[in-house]
Amino acid sequence: MTPPPAAPGPRHPAPPAGWRRTVARLPVHLFRMGLGPLFRRRLLLLVHTGRVTGEQRRTVLEVVAAERVDGRRAWTVASGFGARAHWYLNLRAAPQAVAQVGRVYHAVSARFLTPEEGGRSMTRYAERHPRTARRLCAYLGHPVDGGTEGYRRAGEVLPFVLLVEDHP
Repeated sequence: MTPPPAAPGPRHPAPPAGWRRTVARLPVHLFRMGLGPLFRRRLLLLVHTGRVTGEQRRTVLEVVAAERVDGRRAWTVASGFGARAHWYLNLRAAPQAVAQVGRVYHAVSARFLTPEEGGRSMTRYAERHPRTARRLCAYLGHPVDGGTEGYRRAGEVLPFVLLVEDHP
């Protein structure tokens, strides 16, 4: 007797390729040119260490929440491409990184949120940015009906990371 087929796991879109990758990487170049303040506090540049090469890598991420944790600045970010995103895997291997917010650099350490914490983060994000949250969830294959339950479920399958400033 064969076992029943496994339920499909969460669908994460493939990272962009070709010209879409070039467009997606444009904010990295803008940060490097000193234009980080254009993004206000909605985006940050994460400078992390490649797990294979050991070289510095740069990724621009949307800030889901900015807060204080034990008197230190902290930023919550999510991996829309799932737990296989290179920046996420790199932080798993070496959780120390640098976050550039505007023109200011912060040495940070990554803390990986539990699915429950991710669900709460996504719900709070949806309250602040309802249209963006709805589009993001639809893009990731998690259509929501506008209620908090759908956002919570979507947040439970997305990997969330809290980047906490090393020194206040």
